Amino acid sequence: MQRMNVQGNNISNVNTYGFKAQVPSFQALMYRMQEGAEGSQLPRGSGAYMSGTATNWQDGVFQETGRDLDYAIVGEGYFALYEPGTGEISFTRDGSFTLSAFQVEDQNAEGGVSYAYYLSDGEGRQVLNQSGYPIQVTDPSEDLQVGVFTIQYQDGLQRDGSSRFLMGDKNGLVWASDSEARRGMLEQSNTDLATELSQVIEAQRSYSYVLKMVQTADEVETSINGLTG
Repeated sequence: MQRMNVQGNNISNVNTYGFKAQVPSFQALMYRMQEGAEGSQLPRGSGAYMSGTATNWQDGVFQETGRDLDYAIVGEGYFALYEPGTGEISFTRDGSFTLSAFQVEDQNAEGGVSYAYYLSDGEGRQVLNQSGYPIQVTDPSEDLQVGVFTIQYQDGLQRDGSSRFLMGDKNGLVWASDSEARRGMLEQSNTDLATELSQVIEAQRSYSYVLKMVQTADEVETSINGLTG
């Protein structure tokens, strides 16, 4: 069921821009030898569990949109998003950006504040430029110089939502990348729908086989208990 949950999440994000599919991995809970007839050693397992989910970092297919605020990264790297309320920095490959209005101090405006438009992910996070500053937009048709950043160790990045990642201590350093942010394009999800559906079928059959084995073992035990009674 845990495996199917991962695959179901991959399938549900097949149309999410910049999404990176997850790959579940399993390990044996315990594996030991058991005494058999005439002292022979027989292997005995005690089940398995999902030890973790790796991320498939393979690039998705690029889709040309023609929108001035859409960007796709050609090569390695991530867009950086800044949360003004908390100061949190997150990273994403989803470049479907928009414009959002934010309050800024302005002594010449009524109340001492006015509004400025910044490039945003549409959820209140500001997109950073190559120098690490939020991108203020006065003319959306201009090239906005969207920043692309390299993370030293991307394994172990924490997912926060469908296509955003947070860094931890073990991810090392982050620096400005030489990769190109290509305007008017978006990177699609790298989920392979055919592969995911085949793995769902495989998981369903494995579950049904194991369930049948448990039912059969229960029937045998019931029959033996009936004979001894």
